[in-house]
Amino acid sequence: MAQRKRRKFSAEFKADCVKLVRSGARTIAQVTREFDLTEGSLRDWVQRAEAEGTPSQDALTTAERTELAELRKRVKRLEMDKEILRKAAAFFAKENT
Repeated sequence: MAQRKRRKFSAEFKADCVKLVRSGARTIAQVTREFDLTEGSLRDWVQRAEAEGTPSQDALTTAERTELAELRKRVKRLEMDKEILRKAAAFFAKENT
């Protein structure tokens, strides 16, 4: 089976597709056939919309994902700083003895 070329969709288009599914007007399969989408993509869009609409324990909103990524970068940076300081302290401790 030939691989499909990657396409980008606007946020408005995604929201419209999600509305069709969530309103019960059409099933995921019907929307994917009508707009030539993959079921996996549409399911992801629906899950993200549900996560952002009603917070649950295992689903993160887009804002939370962004914040989590930033915090992970910051933690990594702080761990590197700590490691540098630890090595510097060990170096100077050896030098003084």
